[in-house]
Amino acid sequence: MELVYRYIEEHQDMYVNWLQDLCKIPSVSTQNRGIEEASRMVMAYLQQLGGSTEIIETKGHPVVYGHLFSGNKKTISFYNHYDVQPEDPIELWRCDPFAAEIQGDVLTARGSADNKGALMARICAIHAYQQVYGELPINIKFIVEGEEERGSLNLPEFIEKHPDKVKADLCIWENGIIYSDKSIELKLGTKGILYIELVVKGTNSDMHSLNAAVVVNPAWRLVWALSTLKNQEEQILIDNFYDRVLPMSDAERTILATMDYPEEETLQRYGINHFLLNLTDMPLKEKLIFQPTCNICGIYSGYSGEGSKTVLPSEARAKLDFRLVPDQDPEEIVRLLRAHLDRHGFEDIEIVARKGTRAAKTDPTHPLVQKVMQAAEKVSGKAPQKVLMNPGSGPMYQLCQQFGIPTIGFGVGNGDSRKHAPNENILVSDYIYGIKMVAAVIHEFVEKPGE
Repeated sequence: MELVYRYIEEHQDMYVNWLQDLCKIPSVSTQNRGIEEASRMVMAYLQQLGGSTEIIETKGHPVVYGHLFSGNKKTISFYNHYDVQPEDPIELWRCDPFAAEIQGDVLTARGSADNKGALMARICAIHAYQQVYGELPINIKFIVEGEEERGSLNLPEFIEKHPDKVKADLCIWENGIIYSDKSIELKLGTKGILYIELVVKGTNSDMHSLNAAVVVNPAWRLVWALSTLKNQEEQILIDNFYDRVLPMSDAERTILATMDYPEEETLQRYGINHFLLNLTDMPLKEKLIFQPTCNICGIYSGYSGEGSKTVLPSEARAKLDFRLVPDQDPEEIVRLLRAHLDRHGFEDIEIVARKGTRAAKTDPTHPLVQKVMQAAEKVSGKAPQKVLMNPGSGPMYQLCQQFGIPTIGFGVGNGDSRKHAPNENILVSDYIYGIKMVAAVIHEFVEKPGE
């Protein structure tokens, strides 16, 4: 592998430029900006690797697919996305979010960490490996979607229509971080998600607030309904909500105990003094990784502009997300929420639910997963940081676990990459390090005597 590492180092300027070019495209899926340009650039990079490449249309944004066939019995797939979050609030960025500027070792750009850096590290690693060895030791597939940042709305369509393209022995998931000591984070799962909106309607238009004496205020009904969902001890009060939550196994508890969660650094970064319920150490990690959540994302009703306006609003809305864990079913949670609201006298409140996704989890002892762990330790000289379930969410269950495909994720972000926030960034040195990590994973699949 030293020959491959040397090639990567000698060509790192080219690989950084490739990433900068992709990051300069404002491929904001929620605003339908830059999607065609970004998908075609990803396809062009994949075409350089050979194999078959195509842009597969969906009802939304297309999936870029590539297949490099080596003749090996085993196939790994790379799941990534080329779309990014909106750059707002633009005034908080220290530079143009789509200029992909490098200052020192820091590349600042929307999408650099989530997820273009990891995507390009994989493409560059295969390119470097091919330049040194020619043949790949394993079949490789790329599945690169353009709607992850708006919930992977049409990925199920791709999965249903192209099961042959999804099939793999192992999937390398989109991203992860590299710690300051160069140990590598490996993610073995992801929480599920259910995103809903509660809608309360009152009169046919906003009214003067003098009518509050005799007319129902939708905002109050919404507040009262929300207050029934969770108590101050962070317990979700929907009947049967926790019934499907699986307990941790002894093996999972052992791995969780070794997980390094930087409590002080995290508190300082977020400008807070303590975590919920003053949790620390194992109880904090258990809640973060293995417990579901009920979160209010936003509430809006009436007048919230400058100055005063005495109004009784005609409508109130709240957006919520539930982060789910194995084996919770998002469709069942919607039914339980409906029953809960009805039971508390809120039959009039409408639930608008987006299609959710289930949580996903992979056995850390799976032999192909072990190969990735071995590669991480060889690259860094340190044991990888294993995260049993990413607290965030993604379509991992739909793409992998429902077909029995084990999944492990890693990437090129850092502890302060500021994904979804102003000044998203990666370290250039981590990007090069991440390219070496992908190359090492590929090399782990070289057939050895007796295998």
